[in-house]
This record gives sequence, structure tokens and C-alpha cells, in this order.
Amino acid sequence: MPDYRRAWHPGGTYFFTVNLLQRQGNDLLVRHIDTLRRVVASVKSRHPFRIHAWAVLPEHLHCIIELPPGDADFATRWRLIKMGFSKSLPITERRSQVRQNRGERGVWQRRFWEHLIRDEADYRAHMDYVHINPVKHGLVSRVCDWPYSTFHRLVEHGQYPHDWAGGEELVLGYED
Repeated sequence: MPDYRRAWHPGGTYFFTVNLLQRQGNDLLVRHIDTLRRVVASVKSRHPFRIHAWAVLPEHLHCIIELPPGDADFATRWRLIKMGFSKSLPITERRSQVRQNRGERGVWQRRFWEHLIRDEADYRAHMDYVHINPVKHGLVSRVCDWPYSTFHRLVEHGQYPHDWAGGEELVLGYED
């Protein structure tokens, strides 16, 4: 088993990738986007965090969140988001015997990927990555056409132009 270590930094700003267990041909997240939004809002009200960027794709999501000063517990937030979303859905997924024995659903991959944002350049690169991801995956040709993203709010606040990444850019160097 790998010796995986998480970066616990109180008040830190983190980039996350969170995947469904079954990614191929799965549109569960966008099909149940309102449920996901409600669950995130509920967890956010009990365990505050600031959302800088968020993009929900059919079978995974990317986000950048900032934790309050003195708080490094992003793991509880993800556990509650994943659990709340899963519990809101009827049990229709296939579950391994191990998951059944543990009382687990077969909706999400057990883990998630996090990256502690180091500086302004790192922040900007990850903000762009979150928002261009639907284009990278061929879901739309322009970032502004993807409805499940904070891009629209950031355009309203003047942080991105509406036509940013309008489809002629090359999307290089990133893999999910």
C-alpha cells in the first residue's frame, strides 16, 4: 500500500478532484445536480468553507475551496458531501461484497485527490483548470456553455471575460 500523506494546512486553499466509482458512461452528478447543490450547501452551513471555483462534470468534479483559519478538516467535509449525496439516491448501483459488508454505497471512489494551493500562480492555474475542464472532456466547445460551473458567477464579478476559452485554445498538460 502506498505511503500517501495529505497536506493538512489550517485555513488552506485546496484544489480537489472527486470521482464517481463508475466513471464510464455515468452522468449521475449532472442528472442529480440539484441534490448535489443542496448537500454541498448543507455541509457548508455546518462546516464552513469558501468556494472559489467548482465545476461538476457527469462523473467527477473539480473545485477550489478555502477553509476557515485554524481549520484543516477537509476530509470531514468530503465525507459528509459524499455520504449525503449517496443517501439521497435510491440504491441501484452494483456494490462489491466488501462495500456491502461495510455498509457502503457504490457511488463514489473512496478517496479524493487534493492539492494545497501554494501561491497566486498556482491558484490561477487551478482556477483555469477547473473551468476549462468541460471543454477538455469534449462536453462543450466553449467554457461559457457549461452550466454546472462557477464560471458564470466569476464572469458576473469581472474575474473572467464571458468569451474566455471560447474553443480555439489548446488544452494541454492536464489529465484527470
